[in-house]
Amino acid sequence: MVFIVAEIGVNWDGDFDLVKQMMNESKLLGLNAVKFQAFTFEMVKNHPESNRLMNSSITKENIEKINDISQEVGINWFCTPMYPDAVNFLDRFVSRYKIREFDGREIIQSNQTDLFQTIYKKHKNIFISSETVPVNCSFYNDPQIKWLYCIPKYPCGLDDIDFSLLKHFDGFSNHCNLIEAPIRALHEGIEILEIHVTSDKTKDFVDNNVSFDYDEIKDIMKVAKVINS
Repeated sequence: MVFIVAEIGVNWDGDFDLVKQMMNESKLLGLNAVKFQAFTFEMVKNHPESNRLMNSSITKENIEKINDISQEVGINWFCTPMYPDAVNFLDRFVSRYKIREFDGREIIQSNQTDLFQTIYKKHKNIFISSETVPVNCSFYNDPQIKWLYCIPKYPCGLDDIDFSLLKHFDGFSNHCNLIEAPIRALHEGIEILEIHVTSDKTKDFVDNNVSFDYDEIKDIMKVAKVINS
């Protein structure tokens, strides 16, 4: 069975009604979980929409509300923490963690960063995105870790993706704006798929250029259901 994640990420702007809608749609379409991000203003201060981005970051102030909505909807949620303190306030709410490609680069070199050590000591499943094949990493066969192939371009093209490398990974974290990318990854036999989602492609949500809407996700899930059957 393919485990499929809807990355809500920074496409909800702190709007709890919208995030509930996105969770409901994800559940209705058969996705297994939704995912968010936790970062500080210092990390995004040079982004032209830094203040807006902060509305979507998971914090001590909004985490209980997010958790309540996910329980009401009936869908699992987890998060990409980008600093160690976030791991500690996330831990009682989530059953797994995601490490983004940027933070995974040191791990690929078998280096244990403060963020990685903090997450690893929670003894929960960890998804790590990487463009580099992780076979030489000392954590490659660690049962706590699942590796996701990821191209860190926003968006990336189909030609940027070497689907033959998927055999070295557990899954695929998509940044291509064509549904052909996740569909092809599904046919390659991945066990985890992460896709960015949006409620409306006509609006200006920060990650809309790498996100799929309801109809596109529906088409992806048709393929997933056939593969899972």
